[in-house]
Amino acid sequence: MTYQTIKIDKRNKGVAWITVDNPPANAIGEELMQELEAAADELTQEDSVRVVVIASNHPKIFLAGADLKGMNQNSGDHQDEENMIAMQSARMQACFQRFAEMPKPVIAAINGHALGGGCELAMACDFRIMGKGRIGLTELSLGLIPGAGGTQRMTRLLGRAKATELIFTAKQMEAREAEKIGLVNKAVDSEKLKTDTTAFAEQLAGGAVHSMGLAKRAINVAEGSVQQGLEVEANAFSETFLTDEPSIGLAAFFQKEKPQFNQ
Repeated sequence: MTYQTIKIDKRNKGVAWITVDNPPANAIGEELMQELEAAADELTQEDSVRVVVIASNHPKIFLAGADLKGMNQNSGDHQDEENMIAMQSARMQACFQRFAEMPKPVIAAINGHALGGGCELAMACDFRIMGKGRIGLTELSLGLIPGAGGTQRMTRLLGRAKATELIFTAKQMEAREAEKIGLVNKAVDSEKLKTDTTAFAEQLAGGAVHSMGLAKRAINVAEGSVQQGLEVEANAFSETFLTDEPSIGLAAFFQKEKPQFNQ
């Protein structure tokens, strides 16, 4: 398959890199999601691929979020039987879930901002190695909630108390702070991100990768139904548009102002 928004590079020792290259900002759109899913299928089925790394070709952004402006403009149909906003949320969840369920180790090599959707994709990976940039679930600053798995994955990673704090405050963290609380596994100097990620990926590739996949399957069901949580999140995400908070938050964002939710 020929890809337009990603590049696949199969390297030594069975390590394959998926590099997102979707200018200008690596925004999440349907084409990118389709190609990520196709890549997940391709690399899952290829026995020679033992570990997958997800990285970015953008110098400052790991992955940007969805088209929030378009989502807000189309929110007038949110009460339709087929809730389009909930469906968009579920669409992103399903894409990222492919990597959470891939029966091989998946590493996010974060070389720039991973905010909102970028953080959600990173959390769907088994490991996060981060150099420069900031990471966090920033949706509440826009009057939204995380809608691509963030409420479920951050709670499972960090526990309810810390996840609630970070989601409610829309906190952005640099690599060292994120490592300290466990949001990323390892913070590295940005110039060493590729070499350190490669070394770790090759270490994993030398192990019992098939058994890792089986362990991953068991780990994924250790804390209750992820699917049920994702369904609740998608519907809650769409319900934010029943209020004027997204309009206030998104307008302020695009005007580079601080939102005033208490007007």
